[in-house]
Amino acid sequence: MSPPLPYRLVNQLGRTLFLDKVADPIADLVRKLTDHQLVKNALSGTWLGHRLHPLLTDVAIGSYLGAALADLVVPGQAGQLAAKRLLAAGLVATVPTAAAGLSDWTDVYGDARRIGLVHAAGNVAASGMFLASLVQRSRGRLACGRALSWAGLGVMTGAGYLGGHLSYVLGVGVDHTGFQPRLEDWVDVVAGADVSDDGDPVVASAGDFEVLLLRRGGRLHALARRCSHAGWGMEGGEVADGCITCPYHASTFALHDGQVRRGPAATAQPVYRTREVDGRIEVRS
Repeated sequence: MSPPLPYRLVNQLGRTLFLDKVADPIADLVRKLTDHQLVKNALSGTWLGHRLHPLLTDVAIGSYLGAALADLVVPGQAGQLAAKRLLAAGLVATVPTAAAGLSDWTDVYGDARRIGLVHAAGNVAASGMFLASLVQRSRGRLACGRALSWAGLGVMTGAGYLGGHLSYVLGVGVDHTGFQPRLEDWVDVVAGADVSDDGDPVVASAGDFEVLLLRRGGRLHALARRCSHAGWGMEGGEVADGCITCPYHASTFALHDGQVRRGPAATAQPVYRTREVDGRIEVRS
């Protein structure tokens, strides 16, 4: 049995290489605009503990859908006023929603970047329809305004499908350490002599996943090897000022508790307790 048609179409979209000619320059520009630590942390949701973008989408989508429902179920002037106010609220919410989404999008590549480009373009088109709907309603052209609103909902739904594919199929925005099991017992991972003070981080197996071990100032630290942001190994990252920085997207985590110091990561890096027994290092959750 073949995959569903929408799934196949989106996969084909992800392999449409000419989209890179549009996506890459836009991503470079957005990256420059969001490079400051405070901006990146704010848009990534670092302060929130998970991605900001999906939280904001609910506000925008709910407002636009509410406007369409007001057209259907609220009669007279009250319904028209409610629809206009909800459209205006949705347009206001769209601005930070788009900013957060674009910030996340700059840190993906390949299929995800191409699909994300079309996802963004669809939402821009839908927002244009909602804006046009509000303008037409304000000019007394109610039928045209309603038609534009429903057209915008249709385009937004298609763009939303692409957003769902990005998150739930390609794993964009998810915590890539979320499925690692807790270590309920002490696990022997490596000889203590292999982890030198101020030396390079050491990768060791802790059963079903790998941990990163390092000593700084005589203190032993253990973190999950794979970055919570995108799942890449962090062993090549810079270690400074009590933090480790992922070498791929520059997410920075505190060694002692794994908290995010700089996005694009939004969730903390798992850290593990350590002890040394008979010259061997053991870790547990």
